[in-house]
Amino acid sequence: MGKGISRRSMLEMAGAAGALGVMGRYAPAGAAAAARRIESTAPELANIIDINQPITQLATGYGGDVGPAEGPLWIKEGRYLLFNDINSARRIKYTPGQGVAVAMEKTNEANGMTRDQQGRILSAEHLTRRVTRTELDGSITVIANSFQGKRLLRPNDVIVKSDGAIYFTDPGGPLAPDQWDVEYAGVYRVSPDLGSMSLLTEELVGPNGIAFSPDERILYVNDARRAQIRAYDMLPNGTVARQTSRLFADLSGPQPGTTDGMKVDMAGNVYCGGSGGLYILDSKGKKLGRIVHGDPATTNVAFGGDDWRTLYFMSRSTVYSVNLKGAGVPVPAPKKTT
Repeated sequence: MGKGISRRSMLEMAGAAGALGVMGRYAPAGAAAAARRIESTAPELANIIDINQPITQLATGYGGDVGPAEGPLWIKEGRYLLFNDINSARRIKYTPGQGVAVAMEKTNEANGMTRDQQGRILSAEHLTRRVTRTELDGSITVIANSFQGKRLLRPNDVIVKSDGAIYFTDPGGPLAPDQWDVEYAGVYRVSPDLGSMSLLTEELVGPNGIAFSPDERILYVNDARRAQIRAYDMLPNGTVARQTSRLFADLSGPQPGTTDGMKVDMAGNVYCGGSGGLYILDSKGKKLGRIVHGDPATTNVAFGGDDWRTLYFMSRSTVYSVNLKGAGVPVPAPKKTT
């Protein structure tokens, strides 16, 4: 803990200009930029992305001992991207054409972020071991910090279903658990009125990224320790049918990188980091291609832009973007009609 605080103090003394880096609109020249590429492993990828486009580096210089750059979230009405620098416990704002600025200090080392149907931001906080919601007046509501009287381990990622229910992963962290902590890495659901909380599954070693299919009938959860994505059929009551648990994709391999943050587009394609880069898979789990950025890991992804066709993705230290031919699922999730 002392190491993290020391590094944070150094960053604060250096000032925002020294702590933040911004690259131009296009990928910079040089060996690193030249090595970035979009690989196709199936002809269907051509319907999703132009493999000849540049991979644009937007900002760099984040992350560290406490944690990497994480949790990208597009704010459509403001036309900007928010993301968390876990190491410095700061929230960063990237505005296309303008660059980056510090949007928030003291985020409690927040990781994943999302928004609900009222536009409120939800965060999975590492330091406080809780999931919170920032109300429109700026006050904080604690969504979850315990389950059945025991403390959560270290919430990682969070999403909100179109009906307002909140889903999050709690894989744990570097500290040894004690007798007051829950005894397993879990995936949870909190009801829209915050009145009840359910454990969906504890079968994953390291539950991490979490996402719904566009129709919200399937829940995808990453197991980062195994570099896998698992899929579950949803039940009418908002929980998962545990007996439907199945391997959706294995993204392990000899190169660095594992499954982390994850998003799904309107066509049902899944975007997730893995060995050697960021994978694009179809709704059946077939690997269509991979965005190779050359960094050790892909930590998270988000759709943005006016038409939700910009894919923002993050390595441990850097923010990138590419353009897509189709739209991602918007955040907040659009209301479902039945």
